[in-house]
Amino acid sequence: MNISVFGSGTWGTALAQVAADNGHKVIVYGNKQSQIDDINNNHKNSFYFGDDVELSSIIRGTTVLEEAVTDSDIIILSVPTFAMREVLRQIRPYLGNRKRIFINTAKGFELGSRLTMTSLIKEIIPATHRYPIVSLIGPSHAEEVVRRNLTCITATCEDINVGKTIADLMSNHYFRVYTNTDVIGAEIGVAMKNAIALASGIIEGLNYGDNARAALVTRGLAEMVRFGVAHGGKAETYLGLTGIGDLMVTCYSFHSRNFQVGYEIGKANSAKEAIKNNEKTVEGVNTVKAIYEMSLKENIELPIIYCLHLILFEDKKPSEVVHYLMSRPLKKE
Repeated sequence: MNISVFGSGTWGTALAQVAADNGHKVIVYGNKQSQIDDINNNHKNSFYFGDDVELSSIIRGTTVLEEAVTDSDIIILSVPTFAMREVLRQIRPYLGNRKRIFINTAKGFELGSRLTMTSLIKEIIPATHRYPIVSLIGPSHAEEVVRRNLTCITATCEDINVGKTIADLMSNHYFRVYTNTDVIGAEIGVAMKNAIALASGIIEGLNYGDNARAALVTRGLAEMVRFGVAHGGKAETYLGLTGIGDLMVTCYSFHSRNFQVGYEIGKANSAKEAIKNNEKTVEGVNTVKAIYEMSLKENIELPIIYCLHLILFEDKKPSEVVHYLMSRPLKKE
């Protein structure tokens, strides 16, 4: 298979490594020439992984979008949610008359439209040019995958056979792919966990301890289920890799960018400077805004999301917001 990966960041590079290890022809598209040169000349992506990670020599990089699209059988979209619409618009003219399998790896909603990534791809890429869309999502740090550490994730797709095709193509001795047909439930789960990871980082930054974080993550899972089921997701999905699995790895690891930023917010007891100084993609911030707006409109009670909105967008001190959470009326779990 000819696999094109759009995005030369950590996750795009890690998935390129997996695909190359499985014998596929892989091309990585990126817009930073220095990174592409590093991939082609040194078989590294030192900007993200340093000099100790050597990439497969099968992987080739390019900054020419048409070159990445033309011969592709599978297109892996590993770009932030805010960039997805523009990247799809750029890809569309070069698709020709062949169908491709599009694989989304982004975890979040498009701000404004509040579309999930599968819905966004459907809107931009005509059905005549694509097979049913797959989201390759679950508990996975790129820093570990690129080093071939054991990882399990999910290929979620409305068509189980397309999901199985991707699971077969991408699975190997260190990377195991399960399948799932609950697309909306899975995509909401992996989006919301980024928001809860921000909160987990805040709790750690405030030095409130393990008890508080355990409570936060547990109640965060309850909010994920409530919101997801209200939008058509299945409750059992949140007991799997795209639910509690992704929630755990993101809420308890310093590899997580959302946790890192939340930690800085907690230490400063303020979001303003931490957000201002952050240069990494933190999907949880826009996810909080999108879910907060949807929950208000749909009258879905999400106290943690509400409190995160106060911290991120209304400049409230995290320590004060935590007291609000703890003083809410007592209720049955």
